[in-house]
Amino acid sequence: MAMLDQERARLAFAHVQEVKNGNNEAGRRKYATMVHAMPALLRSAGLSQALHFVASRKDQNQLKLLEHLARQLARVDARIEDPATLLEAVRGAELRRYLHLTQEALACVTWYRRFVQGELKIEAGESDDGD
Repeated sequence: MAMLDQERARLAFAHVQEVKNGNNEAGRRKYATMVHAMPALLRSAGLSQALHFVASRKDQNQLKLLEHLARQLARVDARIEDPATLLEAVRGAELRRYLHLTQEALACVTWYRRFVQGELKIEAGESDDGD
């Protein structure tokens, strides 16, 4: 049985490969921008605001991260099926559950950042800063 961190990594790698193979350079950079911003957003704004910020983006490449995080967090909360149910679960979570989901999201985005750097070869300073 795979350890939890291995599951996070496996799914993050598959997601980043999907972005790598299914997007042009501009799309990969938009995705990378959101991935690189996410740890700071989670720490400064909190899980709910960070996820709602991503949801407010109009670019489909940026919104892809919300889909990916919904798939990741579905492993720890069966109510999460897609971005909409992820946002609903986070908004309605009791403090203990909210903190657990935040911790899990942070652990997951660490893998996304590693794979964006390693597979997409996009560092934080190289990301597109636009919407």
